[in-house]
Amino acid sequence: MRAFKILAAILILGILALVVVAYSFHEPRPEGRQGPEADALARSMEEAVNKEAWDRTDVLRWSFFDEHHYVWDKKRGLVELRWGESRALFRTGDQTGRVWSHGAEQAGEELEQALKTAYSYWVNDSFWLNPVVKLFDQGVERAVVKLEDGRDVLLVTYTSGGVTPGDAYLWIPGPDGLPEAWRMWVQIIPIGGIETTWEGWVELSTGAKIATQHEAAGRLMTFITNPAGAQSLEALGVEPGLFDPLLEQ
Repeated sequence: MRAFKILAAILILGILALVVVAYSFHEPRPEGRQGPEADALARSMEEAVNKEAWDRTDVLRWSFFDEHHYVWDKKRGLVELRWGESRALFRTGDQTGRVWSHGAEQAGEELEQALKTAYSYWVNDSFWLNPVVKLFDQGVERAVVKLEDGRDVLLVTYTSGGVTPGDAYLWIPGPDGLPEAWRMWVQIIPIGGIETTWEGWVELSTGAKIATQHEAAGRLMTFITNPAGAQSLEALGVEPGLFDPLLEQ
């Protein structure tokens, strides 16, 4: 019994030590200045990723960590998502759709839960695909923050939308205007100010630019694989009738 108490005490002390170390990296969210200066900085970032080309990109295909595989008909607000043994076709506007698991179509509560899962994946994965084009979405606040080295950077706060409203990101543009990193204050990470890089930039055939890799804690990870964009499903190399089972409902 005494040995068990000693082991428990060591475990508790270890956990406390980890908590102390973790929170030593915590940074409070900075305050910024809203207004025309912040909007101009946001516009320059949009220009760097060629948002005009993104807006002309009607359909996209990509994989997220090689686990979630997407075809997104951006123009019509339709998504195909394949993950594991499941396949979903759904509308981004009202999250209605159809889901198949192991080849069998889902119905009732199983369908409802599967659609919630698919939409949750979609919100996260599509955000990482190109968040720079969402800087002027409804419910987004923009503010200029000055770093210690004197550079002006952009604090973006999402006051509504998505699945975690209130999340904030401090965008750090590089010399060419493309984001080189951001710092995060998000609900799923208890430590504020965690920084990840934005790199592995690729240009789609439409001209839009997206980042595929991010480094955090010294580890470089590829988030986006096999990205492609076009102005039609056929031009993307996808069956034009992909979404017919959804549209027939």
